[in-house]
Amino acid sequence: MTMHAPIGPVDATKVPRYAGLGTFARLPQIDRVPDYDIAIVGVPFDGGTSFRPGARFAPAAVREASRLLRPGYHVELDVEPVNEAQIVDAGDIACTPYDIARAVREIEEQALPLLGADKRLVSIGGDHTIALPMLRALAKVHGPVALLHFDAHLDTWDTYFDQPITHGTMFRRAFEEGLLVEERSMHVGIRGPVYDRDDFLRDHEFGFQIIRCSDLDVIGVAAAIQQVKDRLGDTPVYVSIDIDVLDPSFAPGTGTPEMGGLLSRELLALLRGLNGINIIGADVVEVSPAYDHADITSLAAATVVFDLLGLMVNRSKGAAPAAEDDLQTATR
Repeated sequence: MTMHAPIGPVDATKVPRYAGLGTFARLPQIDRVPDYDIAIVGVPFDGGTSFRPGARFAPAAVREASRLLRPGYHVELDVEPVNEAQIVDAGDIACTPYDIARAVREIEEQALPLLGADKRLVSIGGDHTIALPMLRALAKVHGPVALLHFDAHLDTWDTYFDQPITHGTMFRRAFEEGLLVEERSMHVGIRGPVYDRDDFLRDHEFGFQIIRCSDLDVIGVAAAIQQVKDRLGDTPVYVSIDIDVLDPSFAPGTGTPEMGGLLSRELLALLRGLNGINIIGADVVEVSPAYDHADITSLAAATVVFDLLGLMVNRSKGAAPAAEDDLQTATR
């Protein structure tokens, strides 16, 4: 944690939330502070998309939706993230929209300086391709990490149209490159049909465990939280949240919607029940604002980012993993 008193967001009781510079939650820009604990960075790249494009516009849309947040106090996590840590908006990573391999290199190169042994990074995509360069950069600082992946889709396929890096293949590449701690990674929210019956067999070979949306109907949120915590232990974790883990009724503005997804309340309960896990990096991806008439998806993404900030700050100040009473509160 930085030693100086954090510079917080613009006071919404003095400057209306619809006014002023549109940083995330109206936090200070990175060049306005002497040091920081957590940086939020936009990655407006959607060149790896296989269906509906448009996630390149998400960082701006999610920042705009974040004006609705009241970031002073997170009630469920009992934390004041913007007052207890220095959080900054690091702007957007500039990368080519025309060449996936080059864009991935550029994202990694620009993310790496934002990281450090005591610095965490939350990225706002962009499509899910951006998770690979983020994991590469993170591994250079921390070594391999566990992956907690919220998504409707596995994203461990081999290629699309002979392209090895896309928004549906990046976690297979991450496994092959040794970026993930074996037998610690997990998918949550998987649903819908797949290309081949063997897709799940191959995914298991890559060391993933799966909680499908239909599993939640049987075991409930509290049991799912416990499964995730047992799987992750105290391993450093990268949390990757594809907004299409939510049902299309809660996140219509996404590139590959699938019916039967999580309620927004379920996603937040799952996250909040993981209070205390060792999150060292995260992303929220696949928001495509043009497919959403009322900014519902952008608001969901902004809220999830705020939850990730609260979880990171609680961990950095030594918050214990959530007790059983906390799980009951989170899932009530």
